[in-house]
Amino acid sequence: MTKARSAARLAAVQALYQHHMEAPPQARLLDEFHQHRLGAEIEDMQFAAAETAFFDDVVIGAIARIDEIDGLISSKLADGWSLERLDKTMLQILRAGTYELLARADVPTGSAISEYVDVAHAFFDSRDAKFVNGVLDAIAKSVR
Repeated sequence: MTKARSAARLAAVQALYQHHMEAPPQARLLDEFHQHRLGAEIEDMQFAAAETAFFDDVVIGAIARIDEIDGLISSKLADGWSLERLDKTMLQILRAGTYELLARADVPTGSAISEYVDVAHAFFDSRDAKFVNGVLDAIAKSVR
C-alpha cells in the first residue's frame, strides 16, 4: 500500500473520532481535514499527504453504515464486552477497518487488516493491536 493510502487511513480514524466526540456536520468535518490536516504542517510536524478520495470514502462510508458496522463489531467481541467498553479510538479503528472489509473489495483482506493493525500501533501497545487483528480477521471471515 502507498504511504498516501496509509496516511488516509490514519486521518480517517482521527476524523471518525472527531465525528464521534463532536458530531460536526460531515461537510465541515471533511473540509477541515482537507484544508488543515491532510499533508499539512502543524506545529513543525509534517503530516503525510493522504489519498483524499480514499479518506473521504472511508469516513463517509463508515458514518453512513455505522449501525451495520457496529453490529458486526459487536458480534465479534468476547462475551461481556460491548462497544461502550471499547476505547473510543479503538472503536474508530475497528469501524474504519470494518467499512473497508465490507465496501472496498478492491483492497485485499490482508492489506486492510494489517494497515489498521499499523494504525492501532500508533495509539496502543501490541496487545491492543493484536485485538484489532483478531476482530477484523473475524469480521473479514464473515463478510468476504
